[in-house]
Amino acid sequence: MRRAAVAALAALVLAPAAPAAPTPTSAVYDSKGHLVQTEFAPPDTSPNLSKKKASDLALRFPKVAAWLKHYPRVISYDASYDPKSLSWTVHVYSGRAGEVARVKVDDATATVSQAFTGAQVAWGMARGGPGAFGGAKINNHWIWLGFCAVFLLGLADLRRLSSLRNLDLLALLFFTASLWYFNRGDIFTSVPLAYPPLVYLLARSIWIGIHGRGTATRPFWPVWVLVAATVFLAGFRVGLNVEASNVIDVGYAGPIGAERIVKEHQAPWGHFPIEDNLKPCGPADADGEIRERIQTNGRCESANPQADTYGPVSYESYIPAYLVFGWSGKWDSLPAAHATAILFDLLCIVGLGLVGLRFGGARLGATLAFAWTAYPFTQYVSSSNTNDAIVPAFLIFGFWLASSAFKRGFFLALSGWTKFVSLIVAPLWLTYPDWRESWSRRSAAFFAGGFALATVLAFSVLFFEPSFFHAVKLFYVRTIKSQIDRESPFSLWDWRQYHAKGIPDLHRVQQGLEAVLVVGAFAAAFFPRRKSPLQLAALTGALLIGFELVLTHWFYLYIPWFFPFVAFALLAPVAVAVTVEEQEPSGRPVGELVTAG
Repeated sequence: MRRAAVAALAALVLAPAAPAAPTPTSAVYDSKGHLVQTEFAPPDTSPNLSKKKASDLALRFPKVAAWLKHYPRVISYDASYDPKSLSWTVHVYSGRAGEVARVKVDDATATVSQAFTGAQVAWGMARGGPGAFGGAKINNHWIWLGFCAVFLLGLADLRRLSSLRNLDLLALLFFTASLWYFNRGDIFTSVPLAYPPLVYLLARSIWIGIHGRGTATRPFWPVWVLVAATVFLAGFRVGLNVEASNVIDVGYAGPIGAERIVKEHQAPWGHFPIEDNLKPCGPADADGEIRERIQTNGRCESANPQADTYGPVSYESYIPAYLVFGWSGKWDSLPAAHATAILFDLLCIVGLGLVGLRFGGARLGATLAFAWTAYPFTQYVSSSNTNDAIVPAFLIFGFWLASSAFKRGFFLALSGWTKFVSLIVAPLWLTYPDWRESWSRRSAAFFAGGFALATVLAFSVLFFEPSFFHAVKLFYVRTIKSQIDRESPFSLWDWRQYHAKGIPDLHRVQQGLEAVLVVGAFAAAFFPRRKSPLQLAALTGALLIGFELVLTHWFYLYIPWFFPFVAFALLAPVAVAVTVEEQEPSGRPVGELVTAG
């Protein structure tokens, strides 16, 4: 009896479960026509709010109301309801300014869930969020401020806290205040805050470039401490890049361009993955948008249509990493972008060490290498995995080899044909060190030869195209012309696009400053007549800062363009700096720095 009960219980436990009754999609009746089960009613997605009520909530929201006060009157607004998200989207327009606000209103709670005004309407990067550039780690307050503290502690004059050197270091770190407001989405505060440190560093660089004297300070930390800190920080930076960084569209452009050159045998311009009029493929993103399309080459690729705006070296620099890691066609982890960003970050560290070692000895070499590794904005570039470390890397090695006119011209061209900014220093580097000496004509010829060779090598990708002249025209349209015509809220110069009351139109001021920059670039080539390496570095930094000051689209990723040369000018403990003409009996190479004290 007991065995029978156990067997029955086991059979009951192990018996397969009866299939669940399907959810009825219509009413269920028995054989006699009696209703035995009703259908489940679908959820009610009809709006609770009216179009006018949703619009009124949007217009009364404090952020929106405060912004609309800048406009004489709101011309129109429109609201649409999305039954999927159960929310309203309200678009607000004002005259020539177009859409000036966009607001999302939750229908169930009758509250505003999102509100974008001004630049935030058209620019996602103006909406804030600490992880958009570089990921959450580098934007973490403790990590960022840790970099700032190490930078300041390692380089400051701790014996004289009120020294000019310490003020210079604080100016280099002052961009942090601007970045803090940028991460909060407050563009109209973050942008003006970027100009005071730029102007200060410009003035300091010009003063050093003219007078040829740096800030002489007694070193505080021994060389071995700076070297050890540099090695540790370099490893930390690599780990931060590999484990806790992101790749923005600028970095994504690199593997695409390398793939087009190596595999497709195409020039990058006009051949980037697009979205328009192509068949979607792949999954939808968090917003329900499918960004991947089957391109004309038959591959399913993530679109990045506006990223072919850089010079050829910007894409060619990614070829080594592309050959190792390839590219899947997707905007995934992009190991080739990470590897290239790490490579050029390390090249900048090594290059600055070599520059300091040659022109000031082991102490200056250790100081400059440490300065790059500890400066938070250079890590901002690495953690964003952009191409912005390529520009200074080539310039650093050109400066290291400045005594050779051919090499100086070669590396300047590589830097210039990356993102064009370095071309502003071409007249200065052409005439270094002494434009009046008779042999400088021969030096200028060697400089031009090196520049021309690098230019030919860089632009050889244009010969992949069926028509060379069409390829040249397309290059100009996609790069130089697109940059000239570009609109951006990330400088003071283009705020006129909002047509808001109280925001001035500074376009004419920008044009005037651009003319001053061009004149200054040629003036720096001839004055001072004789230039030491310190003056070459200071004037190079000044011209690069000047270029950034007049840019319509400026961003924090551009700070490392000028940082190595400004750091050299500000940190070199130079008492005397002379060129080879004054030191020929000593047998020093051309342009080598002579220090005292």
